[in-house]
Amino acid sequence: MNDAAPAPTPAPAPRRARVRAPELIGKGGWLNTGGKELKLADFRGRVLILDFWTFCCINCLHVLDELRELEEKHRDTVVIVGVHSPKFVHEAEHQAVVDAVERYEVHHPVLDDPELATWKQYAVRAWPTLVVIDPEGYIVAQHAGEGHATAIATLVEELEAEHEAKGTLRRGDGPYVAPEPVATHLRFPGKAILLDGGNLLVSDTTRHQLVELAADGESVVRRFGTGERGLVDGKADEARFNEPQGLAALPDGRVVVADTVNHALRVLDPVSGETGTLAGTGKQWWQGSPTSGPAREVALSSPWDVAWWQGKVWIAMAGVHQLWSYDPDGPAGGTVRVAAGTTNEGLVDGPAAEAWFAQPSGLAAAGERLWIADSETSALRWIDLEGAVHTAVGTGLFDFGHRDGEAAQALLQHPLGVTALPDGSVAVCDTYNHALRRYDPASGEVTTVATDLREPSDAVLVGEEIVVVESARHRLTRLRLPEEAVQVDAVAHRTRREATEIAPGTLRVDVVFRAPAGQKLDERYGPSTRLLVSSTPPELLVAGEGTGTDLSREVTLDPAITEGVLHVSAMAASCDDDPANEYPACHVHQQDWGVPVKVTERGVSRLPLILAGLDEPREGDREGTV
Repeated sequence: MNDAAPAPTPAPAPRRARVRAPELIGKGGWLNTGGKELKLADFRGRVLILDFWTFCCINCLHVLDELRELEEKHRDTVVIVGVHSPKFVHEAEHQAVVDAVERYEVHHPVLDDPELATWKQYAVRAWPTLVVIDPEGYIVAQHAGEGHATAIATLVEELEAEHEAKGTLRRGDGPYVAPEPVATHLRFPGKAILLDGGNLLVSDTTRHQLVELAADGESVVRRFGTGERGLVDGKADEARFNEPQGLAALPDGRVVVADTVNHALRVLDPVSGETGTLAGTGKQWWQGSPTSGPAREVALSSPWDVAWWQGKVWIAMAGVHQLWSYDPDGPAGGTVRVAAGTTNEGLVDGPAAEAWFAQPSGLAAAGERLWIADSETSALRWIDLEGAVHTAVGTGLFDFGHRDGEAAQALLQHPLGVTALPDGSVAVCDTYNHALRRYDPASGEVTTVATDLREPSDAVLVGEEIVVVESARHRLTRLRLPEEAVQVDAVAHRTRREATEIAPGTLRVDVVFRAPAGQKLDERYGPSTRLLVSSTPPELLVAGEGTGTDLSREVTLDPAITEGVLHVSAMAASCDDDPANEYPACHVHQQDWGVPVKVTERGVSRLPLILAGLDEPREGDREGTV
């Protein structure tokens, strides 16, 4: 007889909450559906991925490209729905969303949500955010930022197998209906330069080509590139580009091309029509990758514009919020390196190694200054010969508008282009204000030169005229610079996002990250996570700012300041968890949040931000709790 006490029964594992997905609602309606209005029930039986994006956001554009392969591979089981959630006032205009969907070749349904209704229902805090919903209509994962495509692909395969076995998976064609193509010479052109012979070279971005136009700016002389996405060198009818943008002439007559989605610098000989590659590997740069070295061996990230200045090609590296440079005289065909910026997103002046940018998208060389259109801060900035970064116009990530006058009070809205003028002033393509603006360093004044331009993205001087790239009108527009600028009524805006109410005193910032299934945190070479916290104004935080490796942080707020923005930047590295694999694949997950906050007595004392996982309950039907 065994007198030993029976072993205790193990406690059942806690049951993960099943959070039912809220309905999809948006005042702007649906795009890419052939006019059909869709409901959440229309996706039952399919794996649904919601992509909360806005078209100004470079990280959102990266995610669009990350999802293309998954979208094609699982076309009969997966439906991706873009939920367009605007940051800028212009992005809330329905036609602007229609244009962006075509411009970036979005091949899935898009819900236009100008009032952020669905954004709020899903408790989203950052662009981009991906939410995965299973075939029964329950949320199973949420990921903020980019770099999650591998994890989502693994989850999709698991959900396919699970629901195939349960009989709840429905295969078939999705609801995407392609819009009718439109015939124009250009389609969402990006940048332009004047060639030696007087013709104009334009990056025909959406058609993945470069186009040479006659001096009239309308007649097509020839095209470079097949019009298909790709990274292929060769003759004019062989080369391939991928959403090319910036152009800059080299002293030898060739043209450097910022081949944005290829993450590369290309070079075109406009005489022979031959295209080659100067820099980049064709892969996107990630944290931890080299930041200098032989140009063809170092990855780049969404170069948006280029300029020849001080014997080098300067690169507006929009994808990582930095300026880089390419030195053609370096060994092994040239070298690249970081020239300014930390990769943190924001507006901070100072020495090159300490400055912050936010999606620099336009460059113009002018003697001892390199002018910069810093689009996400709606700012005009410049770097001097000593490498110090300065701001002429702009205050930060969330303030924008159309206001002339003294530069300290003037406002822009997401400018993409900047052009140096003969008198020392600067023309700014104020893209989301549909205007051409002028900043005069001598007087410190900002004026409006022209309005009723449709998303101007660049301008080039031709004699005594300026030719503006009207991207959303698919044309070049010729203007004569007037002696007196246009007068406009001043308008100021802040981002449409509601402020998060937080309690005074101490606030706990928690970045939630769970390594995806089949992966683990990579601790082989030290900490695998990084957290940076700062604020605007800087005085908002009394303690807790700075960089650390823990994804949780307690910060102390100044009781005298009741409103501001918390800037949180997080990174986590995970690797495939397979002991048999000596060289597991590793993945970097990263995201920047700019969280508008208001200090109130009824506010929260914890701010959760989801990098990867499912942590906080969403509004809508629930089973259990999270």
